[in-house]
Amino acid sequence: MINMISNPIGVASLSKREILRFLSVASQTIFPPLISSALFMYIFGIALNNHINFADHGLSYLTFIIPGLMTLHLISSSYENTSSSLFIARWHNHVQEILLSPLSYFEMVLGLLAGGVSRGFTVALGVFFISIFFTPTIIIHPFFLLYFILTIAVIFSCAGMIGALWAEDFGMLSLWNIYLIVPTVFLGGVFHPVTMLPNSLQIIAKFNPMHYLVNGMRYSITGIADSPILTSVIFTFVLALTIFGWTVYLFKIGYKLRT
Repeated sequence: MINMISNPIGVASLSKREILRFLSVASQTIFPPLISSALFMYIFGIALNNHINFADHGLSYLTFIIPGLMTLHLISSSYENTSSSLFIARWHNHVQEILLSPLSYFEMVLGLLAGGVSRGFTVALGVFFISIFFTPTIIIHPFFLLYFILTIAVIFSCAGMIGALWAEDFGMLSLWNIYLIVPTVFLGGVFHPVTMLPNSLQIIAKFNPMHYLVNGMRYSITGIADSPILTSVIFTFVLALTIFGWTVYLFKIGYKLRT
């Protein structure tokens, strides 16, 4: 990848702009998911912890939902960062500044991607640190955790850019996140293991791609998985590589970028 970057200063400048953009409004980009996670942990983890039997899984219900909450907010934060950034750039037509810069299409996507990935990392790790106040949690597989946070952030940062290119107004911009991404993440096992579902629904759940993302994050922290971890590793890698390549291609053909 380093050999594919011919203008590292330009990529670093664009990346810095995207990172400073969400940090400058942390009250809107960082703190809301941390507060909502704390509320989820209190309501579902503290209030219901002793009323849900998770003895078969060898951990408390509160510990079980922490990776799911991390995944939920990692996905939302990564998607929202790039989708809003690129859409506003299109809306105000200052995306032309990026298109006229001495950056390749690969470098443009990489620079915009940096903001979404950084925000996703910040929020996901923030949720984990918040969880320590509720229950001591040890990360069983830290390298797997870094891998899944990175690949998931790349997937949904790229998805955010694709959504921003497709959308014609602010209503369309949030359409995918509200009606597709968030519901499928919840159904992917944020608050429940797939094994608790009836057999027929377990089969359907295995076709939900979000299941493998939540599964990977949960295995990384607790060492427990509903599906083979190798499946989650391969699936996230292939999906990240595919959607990144598609995003670069859309920039290359100028999809809704050139007027």
